[in-house]
Amino acid sequence: MRVVIQRVLRASVTIDSEVTATIGKGLLVYVGIGKNDTQNDADWMVNKITSMRIFEDNEQRMNLSVKDVGGEILAVSQFTLYGDAVKGTRPSFSSAMAPTEAKAMYRYFADRLIESGIPIQEGVFAADMKVESINDGPVTIILEGKNA
Repeated sequence: MRVVIQRVLRASVTIDSEVTATIGKGLLVYVGIGKNDTQNDADWMVNKITSMRIFEDNEQRMNLSVKDVGGEILAVSQFTLYGDAVKGTRPSFSSAMAPTEAKAMYRYFADRLIESGIPIQEGVFAADMKVESINDGPVTIILEGKNA
């Protein structure tokens, strides 16, 4: 599993000219699911995302988690995180999980985020989404699970 985490002041997803998800201060999380990922990988990733200390405290040190600051999370599935462009000029996505299984794994991941108690919004799996965000910092973190 691969995720790209961006600390944002706000973020939104638009599908067919309609805003379908929006958050204020928090994390925009792009989620890529690899063909060997398991529910244990998703559990580990959710724990990391929800407890990662990347928000500033009163001394301007990254010492607070999204939970600590009362932030929100916008989760967006993104199979292109598994794009391999080492050879040629067109990426291969052979390391990404097949769509049917990936949708189920993404749902599991999103449900674990919801259970964390942090306000969660989501993109729509496999939809053509327009994602807007204002990156705060900017702070962008890339996490990979053991199977990535």
